[in-house]
This record gives sequence, structure tokens and C-alpha cells, in this order.
Amino acid sequence: MAALCKDLVLLISQFLDEEGFKETARMLERESGYYFSMKFFEEMIRGGNWDEAERYLSCFTKLDDNRYSTKIYFEIRKQKFLEVLDNNERAKALDILMKELKAFAPDNEELLKEMTLLLTLNNIRDHESLSMYSDAESARKVMMVELKKVIEANPLLRDKLEFPNIANHRLRRLINQSLNWQHMHCAYPQQNPDIRTLFVDHICVPIPSDANLFSAASDSNPLPSQSTSMLVSTSSASNSTSSSEAHSSISSEALSLGVANMGSASIEVFEDNTTVNDIFIPKNRIEISTAMQEISDASLPHQSSVNISDDLPKNVLRILNEGSSPTSMEFHPEKQTVLLVGTTVGDVGLWEVSSGESLLSRNFKVWDIAACSMMFKATLLKDPSVSVNRVAWSPEGCLFGVAYSKHLVQIYSYNEAKNARQQLEIDAHVGGVNDLTFSAPEKQLLVITCGDDKIVKAWDAINGVKMYTFEGHDAPVYSLCPYSKGNVHFVFATSVNGNIKVWLYDNLGARVDYDAPGLGCTSMAYSGDRRLFSCGTSKSGESFLVEWDDSEGAIKRSYLGLQKNPSSVVQFDIMKNQVLAAGDEHVIKIWNMNKTELFTTIDAEGGLPANPCVRFNKEGTLLAVSANDNKIKILAKDGSLQLLHTTENCLDDDLRVFSDTLTKVVSEAMSKVVCAQVSDEDVAKVVVSFGRTCHDWKLLYKFGVLKQCFNLLQNGNLENSGEVKSKITGKDTMSKSGKLIELHRPSQCQILRLPSHMKANKVGFCFYLSQTQISRLIYNNAGNSILALTSNATHLYWKWQQNDFDLSDMATAKVPPQLWQPRSYSGLMTNDLTDSSPEETVPCFALSKNDSYLMSSSGGRISLYNLLKFKTMLSIMQPPPAATCIAFHPQDNNILAIGRDDSTILIYNVRSAKVITILEGHSKRVSGLAFSNDLNLLVSCGADAQIFVWNVEGWYKQRSRFLQIPDGRIPFSLSTDTHIQFHQNQTEFLTWVPGDFATQISHATFSCDGQMVFASFLDGLVSIFDASDFQLYCQINPTAYLFPTSSLGVYPTAIAAHPQEPNQFAVGLTDGGVIVFEPPISAGKWSMLTANENGSASKIAAELEANY
Repeated sequence: MAALCKDLVLLISQFLDEEGFKETARMLERESGYYFSMKFFEEMIRGGNWDEAERYLSCFTKLDDNRYSTKIYFEIRKQKFLEVLDNNERAKALDILMKELKAFAPDNEELLKEMTLLLTLNNIRDHESLSMYSDAESARKVMMVELKKVIEANPLLRDKLEFPNIANHRLRRLINQSLNWQHMHCAYPQQNPDIRTLFVDHICVPIPSDANLFSAASDSNPLPSQSTSMLVSTSSASNSTSSSEAHSSISSEALSLGVANMGSASIEVFEDNTTVNDIFIPKNRIEISTAMQEISDASLPHQSSVNISDDLPKNVLRILNEGSSPTSMEFHPEKQTVLLVGTTVGDVGLWEVSSGESLLSRNFKVWDIAACSMMFKATLLKDPSVSVNRVAWSPEGCLFGVAYSKHLVQIYSYNEAKNARQQLEIDAHVGGVNDLTFSAPEKQLLVITCGDDKIVKAWDAINGVKMYTFEGHDAPVYSLCPYSKGNVHFVFATSVNGNIKVWLYDNLGARVDYDAPGLGCTSMAYSGDRRLFSCGTSKSGESFLVEWDDSEGAIKRSYLGLQKNPSSVVQFDIMKNQVLAAGDEHVIKIWNMNKTELFTTIDAEGGLPANPCVRFNKEGTLLAVSANDNKIKILAKDGSLQLLHTTENCLDDDLRVFSDTLTKVVSEAMSKVVCAQVSDEDVAKVVVSFGRTCHDWKLLYKFGVLKQCFNLLQNGNLENSGEVKSKITGKDTMSKSGKLIELHRPSQCQILRLPSHMKANKVGFCFYLSQTQISRLIYNNAGNSILALTSNATHLYWKWQQNDFDLSDMATAKVPPQLWQPRSYSGLMTNDLTDSSPEETVPCFALSKNDSYLMSSSGGRISLYNLLKFKTMLSIMQPPPAATCIAFHPQDNNILAIGRDDSTILIYNVRSAKVITILEGHSKRVSGLAFSNDLNLLVSCGADAQIFVWNVEGWYKQRSRFLQIPDGRIPFSLSTDTHIQFHQNQTEFLTWVPGDFATQISHATFSCDGQMVFASFLDGLVSIFDASDFQLYCQINPTAYLFPTSSLGVYPTAIAAHPQEPNQFAVGLTDGGVIVFEPPISAGKWSMLTANENGSASKIAAELEANY
């Protein structure tokens, strides 16, 4: 308990420092004696605060404790004496000599006599030992260097100089964990608990709130919010070498009158730099941690540089002349080549960038002056000039909004190329409207605005009614960033002084309040993979581009390369979850999101302002940048603009051909509930025919196709036709060139076999795990760990951690991970095997979205594990029936779908420990489950070769169909398990059937970007297919990744794709091994492999073609 008490004191001290209670933190250090702040002590010495310095020192050591302590006290009082004497304050100097220095007289009588003689000198520099004395500031600096050596050698102080390495805001996190734990045990837990005090235990009351918005519990997860970042070992390492050196140099040194020897010049430079940095960087603790991250990132291998460079739009393909200087731009969310622009004179324009055509241009005009406030009329009369501060599209692109520099917001409806109609005009704010965005909480489309009046407002986008008012900022609000986690919707609002507040749509006040770096105008944005970034410029012109840990409200990473410019604010944008771009120094600066150093710059052939506005289209294929002389430059990859233009023209042609037939069929089909002339299948065939051409089912909504039609498509009941894509087992998987890339040797790609400490038999250079194989394999969502479930019901957990070779802590084939276990637990997580037969067992597991909890079963009871402690939190559902597959609900971690061997699907609420419903329809065991985030559906498949689509809102069956195999083939029996996985677009899914087919598939998965399919086979082959047409373009033979002495029976049983790196995947083997694959560094991508890659190309043999 004493150690925990010390830890708590240090956590409180950290909290006080983070909150700005510096004096209180120092008082706690003095009273506890646990930590000696060298920085604070140096500030006192360098500032000449002698009494405060001694008061602080006395709490840790007394004058006569040892010779080191005596030395420290003497140097402080000696310098105090000399400075007073140098100021000719002889009476005061005499008082110091008699009252303070006299304590050292017994062992230093001669020294005190010399100091007494100094009182008789007109200038202390006349004394030989003080001839080099310059001034007080320099003397203090030199003395502090000497004092540091003595302090580090002092046994009473040297173990208290290093503050433990504690994660930022650790005390807050512990409190959040406690609150989440209390919330989990509430009798009637609310979805958004209102926590207003820590003085008593939390009990839910029926008031919707979310005090823990930024914890993992915001995803409707009642379990304690934890992450791997919590597991930071504390250390109090001191520099033993320097301490010993100081000891040897000081032990023989007597007290002296002369000025201490400063030592090497490098020490002085270090002192100067440390002081400058400490003064310059605000919020040291956060900035120091990010600085360490920057140092780490700087030495990372540039494995993704080739990929990013290839994807960047950097060639100027079009220059648009807007007529006045652009202030805000945004591409249409669906029409990738339509650009919306606002300018300094209030003009609004729409451009088709593929052709350079101006679709429309609107000058500023008040639509209804009578409805405007008198204040706005007076302001406009006094100064009629108006500029556009922000333009923005609604999520579906059917509306766009314009925020002006005076009071007004105007909303247009947009249906087709040149048709934009006036929708709403709102006198929104007093002064300028600084930002505008759209959000749809509770499926109601809102326009969110902020302005110079320090207020954020939310308006109904259809009728203009004000729905919410958020007040509390103490400065004009500069920017907005709406977002949602699960079913909790909120909006970030940042004021011009850098204060960030987070608001829920409930008029109950801000939930979070913290500051952006630089305390200036800052914009925030989420990437598609849920990472939060901000970019801002302080009043002094310093710019900051950072990534946030949004669960902590702390800075995770600071990007380097922005320069000081007080004239304007830096603007930034995000491309495809890969790249950050910002306009600075007359160029576009580019960063890899995972690295802090500047990746490259794009000059766009020159002519850019100091801080140009930059904006990517949704797919990242085009980049618009504002230029001098009222111009906008459109950047693209080679040929991408022409390709987009051709594609959109094709879509338009398809629509014209399709429109008449579809309108007729749909109107006839929907005119009556039962239509003898047009069946559901007929409508579906038309939809499929169109879908095969446009490859974008969402377009059906846009052009008036009824939702019922789309349901026919998404829920099945379709004929196979050409829309069911070629399966891996089909004969058309051969590359069009008739060749594929075959890899036979380990040197032809990057391969890493993960370490294992399980008992093994050594044969040659290979280790075989005894009677176990990898049954299931998965990456965690953060991409830095791999989790495996073996056939003997144990779990293996590998974690990549920062080290000298890999400072990113992301999974990689370059550096081996650790087979990780918590320090407090020496065993493995092992599932229940009660009454289960290994031959009949179907292992399954699922990982929560916050990577902290695992649901797993190996034929026995289902167990919930805490991955940070390897602790079993609960165990449920004794078989029979046994669980065969598990899936977490994408919006609620508490809801599970559990497929069982009795053909049912159990929908279970972990928080309430209640069964929500049981879904019935399959005739054999359920073998696969997959949720679609976008369509609100659950898709299941089973050993009966059927696919069912279930509506998640009401948990009812919508459609079902039998799995269809190319060429009319069917599984060898209706007891073969089928498996399913959704594509990244959440509207398509992949199914595969392992077993007795010619191809012998053992497992398959999409790459994280949905561009590839990785598949493993029972003969040991690992193949990589193009997901768009299932062309096989790379095949990895067992000789490339298995040891020469491996058994012939070793083959992959499970395959998993990295969640963020599309070219990395891992396979689990029948011998218990796990292997990570990446393409060779020379290629960078699997798709970039060539026929000359290490001489690995070969013709597809006739017999191989027959098998595929």
C-alpha cells in the first residue's frame, strides 16, 4: 500500500502540473519528498530566489546530512553573499556572513576569514580567487552546472530526480475507468450517463448526457475503458554513470571561495537550449511526449513512401479563372469532378473541372431583405462588401451552404449540373458567420453554424427552424467539426483563441473543454479511419498540425515542417486516410499520416499565395488549390482527370439508356402489391443490368429508383447472371496476360514467422508445436497486434512495440513482435472445453472495437476476456448448443450476434445479460456472420449453403438464397461450412466454401482497402486476387514460407488482413505457426509485382488452369 500511496501522490502531482496548478504541485513535492524537480530548483537559482530554493531543498535534505548537502547549501549562500557584496550592500553582506555562512565555520575557519576580508575591498574582483567573476547572471549559470553534479551524486537526491514515465492524463483515465465500472453496475444504466460529481458513487438518472464522450464507453460500451497505452511501466532510472563521475570529482573537493569551474562548453550550450525550449513550448508534458514521437518517427523506414507518391495528384491539368480570389472550396461528395467555390467578393461558383466549364455563378444578393434583422441592414448599409467564409456540401450532395462574412447563411438545393435553387436564407449570427457544416443526428439533417457572436447554432436544413443553441465560448467561434461515435452525435467547436469545446445535441452545455496548440485559429477534421487531426495558426504566426488522441483529449503526434507566417491561417485537408496536405510557404506540403516529418512538397508550377486553400475530392484523385490572380489549379495524377471525365460520361449515357426502361418497370411493379406482369426478379434483373455498368448502387437512390428496388438487390433473391462475381474456384481467374507472378523463395517477398514459447519438438531448423494448429487469426483494430486461437483452445497474442528498429509500433514483417502477456499473469487465456469433442469443435472469436475485450469459444462456454489483464470477465451459455461464430454489433459493443450449431442465431446484450431475440431460418449450423454498417443489416451463412439477410432494427429476416457456385457447381454436401465477409464499401460481400473443391480453399479475406482478396489453400498455396474481377496475379508457393524440413501436411488454416496496411496479411498454419507477409520493398505493393520480379514469372500450366 505504501508503494501505491506514492504512485497516487505522483499522479496527483502530474495532474496539478497538467492543470496549471504549479505552486500546489511544488508544495506537494516538498511535503511528500518523492520527487525533486531539478527544473524548478534551477529556476529558483537562476532567478536569485535564494530563500525559496533553500526552502524547497530543505524538504529533501538538511545542511549537515552529508558532504554533498553541505556543498549545495554553501554554494547557494556563498553566491547570495557575493551578489550582495558586489552591489555594495555591506551591511546586508555582513548579516549573511554572520547568520548564514557561520554555520560552515567549524570545518572552514580559513575560508570564513577570507570571506570576511572581502568586506574591506571596494571590488570583490580584486581578490585573486574572484578575478574571473563577471556578473550575477553568469555566475548563477556556472554555479548551477556545478550544483547539478553535486545533486546527482547526493544519495539522498539522486533517486528522486526522474519523474516516472506516466502516460498523459493518467489520473483522469483511472477516474474514467472507475466511473465506467460504477456505470456497469448501475441497476438501470443509461446509454449516455450524466456524471456531475466524484464525491459519491455514480448512479444513473434518466437524463441523457455523455460525460465520458471521449472514452471507449461512448460506443455504448459499459465495460471499463482501457487501451494498451495504459500499460506504461514506470521507471525512476537515474544516470548512474554521471552520478558516479560526480561522486569521484566532488568527494575530494573542499569548499572554496573561488568561482566553480564550469567544465566543457557543450554543457553551457545544452543549458541554453534547454531554457529556450522550456520557455518556447507551451504545455511541456504534452509537447515533450510528442517530440519523442517525432524523433521516433524520423527514423522509421519509408515503406509507404512509394505508395503515397504514386497516389498523389501533383500534375496541373486544369486552371480555372474564378474572377475573384477563392476563400473556400469543396468537391461534391458523389460527383467527383464538381467543385463548389466561394470568393472574397461574395460570389459562389460551381465548376465541372473535367471540362473546365463553369456550371453556375451567383453574385451575393440578399434574397429577402425584409426578413433580415435591423442590425444586419445597418451593417450592410454602412459597408456593403461581403465575402464568403465557407462553402459546404450536405452528405448526399443534394444541398450546399454558403456562410458569409456578415450575418447570413444561404442554402441551395442542387439536383443536376446547372440547376441550383434557393432553399433557405438565415440571418444566423451577429457579425460574420465563420464556419458552416451539415450533420444528421437522429436522421434529421441539420445545418451547423458558428460566428463572431461566440455562439454555435444548429438549424433544420429543410425549414430553417433553429433547433439548438450552444453558448459558452469566450471568443468568436472559428471552426466546426461534426462527428459521431456509435449513436452519440457531437460537434467540435474551436474559437479564435484555440479553445475547443465539444457539444452534444441536447442544450445541456459543453462536455469537453481543452485548448489547441498555439491557442489560435484552428480547424479540426476526422479521417475516414476515425483519426482526429487539427491545424491552426497562433497570433504570433506559429502553425501547428497535430493528431489527437480523441479518447483522452491529448495530442498524439505533431507534424514538422510548417513555417511561421502571421499574415494568414494555414488550411489543411486529408486524402484517403493516407495523406495530410497543408498550404504553406507558397507550396502544398504533404505528410504521411503515420510520420511526423514532411514527406514532400508540390509547387503546382508556382503562382500560389503564401497559405493557399487546398481541397481533395472524395477519392483523392483530384486536388484543388487556390492560386494568385483569382485562379484555381486542379492537380491530378497522369490521366486520372480524363479517366474520371470518361467514366462520368459513360454513367450519363448509361442513365439515358436505362432511364426509360427502369422508370416504366418500377412504376408498373410498384403500382400494385401483386403485379402479374412484372415480378420482383424482373425488377432485380433491370437493377443488376444497370449496376453492372455503373458499379455504384447508391446512384439508384440519386436518380429516383425506389428503395424497394434496392432492397431486392441488397437482400438477395437474384439470379446468378453476370452480377455474381467470378469465384476463386472459377476458370476465369487466370490473369488476362496468361501469366501470373509466382514466388518460390523467401527472398522474393518479406516474410516473418512470429515467435512462440509453447513446448515444441526441434527438427533441424524448424520448431513444430505439439498437436495444435491455428484455428482463427485476427489483427487488432489498431494494427499493432495479432491474436490467434489454437485448436487446443488457447490464445496467442503478439504485440509490436517501439524499439530501435521499429518506432511506429505497427505490425510489420521487418521486426518480430513479442508474444505478449501481462506482468501480473503468467498463463494463457484458455477457452472452456467441457463436454466438447476436438473433432466437432468450431472455434470462434470476435474482438471489440476498442481492442480491450475478446469474446471467444472453442465448443464450450463463451468467455469474455480482458486483453490487458488476460482476465476472464464472464462466461456464458453452457452448450449445447455450442457457439460456431461471433460478431460484435458495429454501433454497440454490448450487443453480440452468436451463431450456433443448432442453426439459430442468438442476439445477446452483454450489459444486461439478456437474450434480445433468437433468429431462425438456417437448417444447418451457422458458420458465418457479418454486419453491414451502412445498410443496417446482418448477413449470415451456414453449413446449409444458404445466405440470410436480417434487418438489424427489428431483427427480422428480409431475404434468403442458396449460395450459387460458377458453372452450376454446388458444394459436395450441404453440411459444408460457408463463410462471409463484407467489402470495405459495406454493400458487397465475399463468400467462400472450404472443403472438397478442386481449389481446396482453407480461408479467404479482403484486403483492408477492398482492392484484393487474399486466399489460402489446403495444398499450401497462398494466392492474391484482384477483388474487382478475381484475376489471379500473385501466388506464393509453400517453399517461399515453410522450412525445408516442414511436414508435407503443413498448410494455412486461417488468414487475416492488416486493418490499415492493404499489402500486409498473416496466415496461421497447421503446425501452430503464424507468418506475416508483405511484398518486396522494391515493389511496395502486391499489384506492382512484375514478371521480372526476381525472375518469378511463369506460364500457368494447363493442369493449373484446370484446377482454378
